[in-house]
Amino acid sequence: MIDPLLYLRAVGVRLGDTPILRGVDLRVGAGEVVGLVGANGSGKTTLLRVAATLLVPTSGEGEVLGAGLTDEARYAIRSRIGLIGHTPALYQNLTLEENTRFVAQLMGAEPGSVGAALDQVGLAGARHRRAIQCSHGMQRRAEFARLLISNPDLVLLDEAHAGLDRHAADLVAFILQGVRSRGGGAMLVSHEHNRMAPLVDRVVELRNGAVGHWEAE
Repeated sequence: MIDPLLYLRAVGVRLGDTPILRGVDLRVGAGEVVGLVGANGSGKTTLLRVAATLLVPTSGEGEVLGAGLTDEARYAIRSRIGLIGHTPALYQNLTLEENTRFVAQLMGAEPGSVGAALDQVGLAGARHRRAIQCSHGMQRRAEFARLLISNPDLVLLDEAHAGLDRHAADLVAFILQGVRSRGGGAMLVSHEHNRMAPLVDRVVELRNGAVGHWEAE
């Protein structure tokens, strides 16, 4: 596994004349989970999109899983990145099983992996329910099932605890432990510091698009 998995140097993002990220330096090493905190509008989601290679920065440089942020190679490594955004990204008219099977087919996973993943996240009994009929927490569980199937090397979670009960929240720790165990890494955005602290190795704070660091307790 490449180490660091994610490396950003002096990365900036502007939206028109408005700076969103300012000179961000950041690294995520193999086996490391980094927490990301900051006020609303501080640039957390934008930073995750850069890390996922979905947004090309307007300044600076960096690599994700060995691919440069502006290189053609970034398209090839996207299947090794697992991003769960602030809101669930499911096809609302498909069932939870169909949403999960779609990812399994893209990844070339065994057909039986779909049922096993849904069972692991507690959705075996709801597999035939359309996503639009499911709560936010159930949809989040379905996204975790897709991560279990894809086994990404870099996991990016944006407010992953939002809408989850205590039992479902344990799935966040399970996902992070899994990526750690295979030498991958993760970034976890959360406003719930008490839930985040036991899961991360260190914390990065965004303030007005710039970063500060301290060790997690």
